[in-house]
This record gives sequence, C-alpha cells and structure tokens, in this order.
Amino acid sequence: MKVTIVGAGNVGATCADVISYRGIASEVVLLDIKEGFAEGKAMDIMQCATTTGFNTKVSGVTNDYSKTANSDVVVITSGIPRKPGMTREELIGINAGIVKSVAENILKFSPNTIIVVVSNPMDTMTYLTLKATGLPKNRIIGMGGALDSSRFKYYLSKALNNHSNDVQGMVIGGHGDTTMIPLTRLASYNGLPVSQFLSQEEMDKVAADTMVGGATLTGLLGTSAWYAPGASVAYLVDSILNDQKRMIPCSVMLEGEYGQTDICMGVPCIIGKNGLEEIVDIKLNDAEKALFAKSADAVRAMNGDLKAVLA
Repeated sequence: MKVTIVGAGNVGATCADVISYRGIASEVVLLDIKEGFAEGKAMDIMQCATTTGFNTKVSGVTNDYSKTANSDVVVITSGIPRKPGMTREELIGINAGIVKSVAENILKFSPNTIIVVVSNPMDTMTYLTLKATGLPKNRIIGMGGALDSSRFKYYLSKALNNHSNDVQGMVIGGHGDTTMIPLTRLASYNGLPVSQFLSQEEMDKVAADTMVGGATLTGLLGTSAWYAPGASVAYLVDSILNDQKRMIPCSVMLEGEYGQTDICMGVPCIIGKNGLEEIVDIKLNDAEKALFAKSADAVRAMNGDLKAVLA
C-alpha cells in the first residue's frame, strides 16, 4: 500500500513518521515545493528504521508528482500554518489555490486515490477539493473530527483524573474554534456516562477547553500543533488502508444528513477501504441540532469565499 503526503512540514512529516513506525503502509512519499526539504525529512525518518524496527520505505521529492503515481491514499497538508491571532477563515484566500492545484496534480498520476484533506480551514478545503475534482463523495475526506475528538478525550481524562484510553467522546460540526460541537451528553468513562462523574460545570469547561484546543497550542507554540494532528491523520489512513471500518468523525459532503445539503462538515463516519462507507445518524437532541445548524451556517459562510477559486 502506498501513501503520498503533500506538504512535508510538521504535520506531514509527523504523519509519515507514525505511518512508518506503525507499519500502516509499505511505501510513503513525502512531497514538498521547498527544494530538498521532503528529501531531508524522509531521510531522517528512514534513519530511525533500525532503531524502531519498521520496514516502510519513505522517500521525499521536490514537486515531482510523477513519484506519487498509484498512491492508494493521498494526504494534503499543504498551505501556510495558522499563526497566533489568525483564524482558520483568514487562511482561505492563501490555501484554496494551493489545495486545488495539489489535487489536480495528484489525480494525473493517481486517478483512483482517496484524498484526505488536512489543510485549513479544513471543512472549506474539503468542499473545495470535492467541487474542483468532481470525485464521488466517498473519496474526499476531511480530517478534523478525529483530532478534535482526541483533544476532547484528553480534556475529559484530565477532568476525570484518569487515562484517556478509558474515555470515549466525539466532536462533530465544523473544525473551528467556534463551530465544533463536543458531545458531552454522549461521552462515557468505561461505559458509564461522564455525567455520573463530572458536574455540568465541569463538563461545560471540558467542552470550552476542547473548542479552543488548537488555538491554545498555537499560542503556546507560536504555530499550529503537529504531533496530535499527524497521529490523527495516520489513524484515519490506517482505517482506510486496512479496511478497519472505524467510526471516526470526519468532514464529508452531506446530502440531507443532519438536515444539511451541499456542505462538508464533521459527522460520525464508517471509514474503510472505499473511504467514506457510511454516515452514522446520531440522534441529536434539540439543543445539539441547533448548534449543528449554527455551525453549518458558519461553514457555509466560509465556503462563500471560494467563488473565485471555483469559477
């Protein structure tokens, strides 16, 4: 199985490292526009092989899409990272042209690939990729919910003072500080509702901390986070390549599901060898439905800025 990662920055390189270390794919290609950058990252990762015990072949190329031919999955991380004080919305003008060009070049050499979009603003870039390529909706997946949910479970575990792997929780909606919806009502701790262990005030704080989880890290690091995003991408790619059919919140095209049409947003999805295999219908309560509709309005407003790119 072959995976291409376009963009060898922090997120892309971390994704390649996790895929290699876990043996998710037999071959990983890192591509970047900066001369020698992807080659250097790939070489550094490959020099871990004997000490960490992986056999994945990792190579790097500078803007040579022919080396990405016959990729089963392509991950697009290209674009500038979010800087302190910058919203995801402000990235649209810069990143939209980059993502559109990358998708077109990728499909010249891997016409049957499944594309995972990571570039921000992720929901809008996923929508752009789907509209610009004309591919069926199952082959364009936005990675945001997996990352947001991992942050949600982290904050839940902190509040519970216990291990993250004992906690289940999901974030749906837009992948933005004000648009994501941590489903505290459905969160559980070893099969029991989290509400049995945390007060409403504590759960509200967990939700609030989750929603600004990316911005919190940006403020601390001076740039976007990369360990958790890279690992979340690898988790999604693993479910595709190994047909694991995990339920993962992903940004996909909605055609009536959750009361929305012609928009890509985070909803629980079954992810397998065909990419998106099923959208799972969670029975939201009235308050959650209202939050989802509000989130959709915000995402749709961002999508309006794509008119020039899609023209």
